[in-house]
Amino acid sequence: MVAGTAAEAAGWSNWAGNQHSVATAVLRPSSVDEAADQVRRAVEAGERIRPVGSGHSFTPVAVADGQRMDLTRLAIDVRVDVDRRLVTVPAGMTLRELNALLAGHRLALPNLGDIDAQTVAGAISTGTHGTGAAHGGLATFVEALTLVTGAGEVLRCSAEKHPDVFDAARVSLGALGVLVEVTLRCVDAFVLRAHERPASLDSVLAELPGLVDAHDHVEFFWFPGTSRVQLKTNDRVAVDDLPLPRWRGWLDDDFLANTVFAGACRLGRAVPALAPGISAFSARALGERRYTGRSDAVFCSPRRVRFLEMEYALPREALVDALDALRRIVHGLPFAVLFPVEVRFSAADGIWLSPAHGRESAYVAVHQYVGMPYEPYFRAFEEVAMGLGGRPHWGKLHWRDAGSLAPAYPRWHDFQALRTHLDPHHTLTTPYLSTLLG
Repeated sequence: MVAGTAAEAAGWSNWAGNQHSVATAVLRPSSVDEAADQVRRAVEAGERIRPVGSGHSFTPVAVADGQRMDLTRLAIDVRVDVDRRLVTVPAGMTLRELNALLAGHRLALPNLGDIDAQTVAGAISTGTHGTGAAHGGLATFVEALTLVTGAGEVLRCSAEKHPDVFDAARVSLGALGVLVEVTLRCVDAFVLRAHERPASLDSVLAELPGLVDAHDHVEFFWFPGTSRVQLKTNDRVAVDDLPLPRWRGWLDDDFLANTVFAGACRLGRAVPALAPGISAFSARALGERRYTGRSDAVFCSPRRVRFLEMEYALPREALVDALDALRRIVHGLPFAVLFPVEVRFSAADGIWLSPAHGRESAYVAVHQYVGMPYEPYFRAFEEVAMGLGGRPHWGKLHWRDAGSLAPAYPRWHDFQALRTHLDPHHTLTTPYLSTLLG
């Protein structure tokens, strides 16, 4: 019974169910010192350690072939400096927990993606982002971090202290060390006015430069096989004067976007001939709505329908060419695509392995319902994205390796040198990281 329990605990799979592993042991440190001691013991024993968050990456980035480190029991004193708008939290805290903590102090993160189940460490380490031309990804909000290196050393890093490590470790895929503590720059709590409406893809693309400049946050979802999109804009306002009625939120976000959509996807998977009609139905199911709400409640949405995803960050000026090519790809596929394509925008940043390093970016995310064919679709778009200078989201599916990635990142070789310095015994590497990073 004990052995069975241990084996069950060592098993792991990600949210999408496409990645699995069985660890040789599961480490659950309760303090930074204990985490550092566990890394040092692994070095002495020639073991490998892989820190794991909530499992919301689609790639094998969290797959452990040695010991798995779970940070959920890590005891870190949460510190909130309201006057300086800084919060220090354990890296294993989820974004949902962080948002609730900040709201209690009338603070918020400047931007968020649409999923809040990720851990802070997982979100920043893989380059998670939201949308907004003036906003970088979540890693750009990091003011300081504490890292347990692959040698078991505890490093506290910021723009002033170990600045190179700081610039590299904010998006590092866990290859430089175990993130145990993160300090984030926040803003005063704010209200967003959301406007969501159906439109045609061509009209949105024609208006896009003005839309992106005119709104704080812009994104749209294109329904493959149709000319329809759902356009979403979010803007800061002073007063929460148009809250979404509870029944409307349930109807749109729970019933239509999850329950009904899940049923439609299952039907399309079982009877592929119905897929074009299902896609057309999905494009028209959500109508126009305007509402206000607390920022994190507007940014984040429930995601209960399982899917696989690939996302590429492109130079913003390449977006139209990318979508033109994507339309041709979808038209030529021997199977239907049941999930919409999501398009978002971000500011440039200086983080070494950030997909938005050094350039304003448009992110294009392609999805497919679980159990449906996806690889020909994803690979075809990846070829287009690579030709346009695209960089993959580190937590989303792709087929790049170190040889193809190195030319895409100006600080790639600096990152490799730092990795060698901080993890000299390859304690934090995995077979996947060896392919990805070299």
